[in-house]
Amino acid sequence: MQSVTIVLLGLVGMLFGWLVYSKFIAEKIFAMDDRFVTPAHELQDGVDYVPTNKVVLWGHHFTSVAGAAPIVGPAIAVYWGWVPAVLWVVLGTIFFAGVHDMGALWASARNKGKSMGALSETVIGKRTRSLFMVVVFLVLLMVNAVFGVVIANSFVSQPNSVFPAWAAIVVALVIGQLLKRKVPLIPLCLVGVGILYYSIVVGSDMPLALPTEMFGLSDKANWIIILFIYAAIASLLPVWMLLQPRDFINGMQLLVGLVLLYGAVFVSMPDITAPAFNTQTAIDTPSIIPLLFVTIACGAVSGFHGIVSSGTSSKQLDKETDGRFVGYLGAVGEGCLALITLVAVSGVMLAASPEEWHEVYSHLGAGSVNAFITGGANLIQSGWGLSVEISSTLLAVMVVLFAGTTMDSGVRLQRYIIQEWGEIYQVKALRNGIVATLLAVACCLLLAFGAGGSSGSGGMIIWPLFGSTNQILASLTLLVISVMLIKAGRPAIYTLIPMSFVLVMAFFAGVIKLGEYYQQGNWLLVGLDLIVLIVSVLVMLEAWSVIVKHKASEAATSQE
Repeated sequence: MQSVTIVLLGLVGMLFGWLVYSKFIAEKIFAMDDRFVTPAHELQDGVDYVPTNKVVLWGHHFTSVAGAAPIVGPAIAVYWGWVPAVLWVVLGTIFFAGVHDMGALWASARNKGKSMGALSETVIGKRTRSLFMVVVFLVLLMVNAVFGVVIANSFVSQPNSVFPAWAAIVVALVIGQLLKRKVPLIPLCLVGVGILYYSIVVGSDMPLALPTEMFGLSDKANWIIILFIYAAIASLLPVWMLLQPRDFINGMQLLVGLVLLYGAVFVSMPDITAPAFNTQTAIDTPSIIPLLFVTIACGAVSGFHGIVSSGTSSKQLDKETDGRFVGYLGAVGEGCLALITLVAVSGVMLAASPEEWHEVYSHLGAGSVNAFITGGANLIQSGWGLSVEISSTLLAVMVVLFAGTTMDSGVRLQRYIIQEWGEIYQVKALRNGIVATLLAVACCLLLAFGAGGSSGSGGMIIWPLFGSTNQILASLTLLVISVMLIKAGRPAIYTLIPMSFVLVMAFFAGVIKLGEYYQQGNWLLVGLDLIVLIVSVLVMLEAWSVIVKHKASEAATSQE
């Protein structure tokens, strides 16, 4: 089967989701209304609460939620076969991710831009809030610590990505200032993306690297420290100054990358060499159910998206109806990236025959990002004639910039959580942005170097928990949205069905992993996994209690 058929079917499905399903959910279920005053206007402060053009906000939201995950997850999950991976990406984008992301935006905007953790108190109860926020903070801690390692590894292994990655920050700062002075968006976008791509060409000929050892630490460890210093500064700057323009330019850069990749598929029409269903898996390969549904998170549905939607994006929403464009279309963009990743790692551009493909994918996790960069670079070279070196640099920079924007937003979101704790528990010091940011970065660095030693790779120790924890968070976010809908007297089936499916798969995966951690004697992961599983059960019980009481109250009122 040629890859172009997969691409066409996937894109048609996502187009249906955007044009039909998202319109139905936004208008009939969430009842989005332009007359509603969003938190960006009501609480405008010029730093976090800033009314923003929906295209610019889409760029921020898209690149913040994407990171490297919609590449890593599909590039690993294709090991089970391309058919189940493609189905989960396409159907997950249409019926799960889009509704989840748009719903989190809507729910937060309707409650003064509160994060899902803080919002759960209003919707379900005070005990739920405390439990929810623990899971949120744990997910953010994992994402920030691990993405710091991912970017540092890329800088060390691909020194030609260093110059364009830092050049993008300078370009974003300039664009932020010009946008503030009402310079038209389209010319800025064209010039900014042009400079960004020129920096990629320059970077290909000008690799930059730190000394292999400096201050008693390796080059990777020093990059991790530099990245967190940058993230701390970026998280304190007004969103219009760096976060918005950086994410917007990165979003436009990704669109160009997607055009190059998808265009190359239609030009070269490569065959698929990966099996539709892999029957030659290694003996120790875990079951596709439920592991597929936690391996591919971003690109299908991801709890991290709810944190971004209710953390930064909801505070910048100009009109409530923009939530459909920002939230649902952001999920579609991520689904498109996941889909083309599956094509890149499944076709002849990675392996010329099924036998060669099985050599590359000898076990689960063997392909990952390197398979995407190799397959994608060969695909671009075949379709557009660009050299493999420039194509590889382009894709490597795309991965680094995506991970960087997620890290920027992640540290800012951690700061929000700590500040919300300061409000909740009346701790004045925690309400201070600088103090909260320093605490957030300190937690990340403590995990990175405290658990990982001088390498700074401590985040990798708890990363195995991310898949199930992230998806449990997605189900809890959909649960909060569902309770809001039930209380408002609106149909909740469109969020309850995705919530139930994701919860069952994620909980099942968490239980399986719990057994593995116990057999390995990894008591840290055993303890953390147990906490997440218990929290999910308690939150569900609290929510069920609220729903039962609400239904009983409605019944009593109707009898009167």
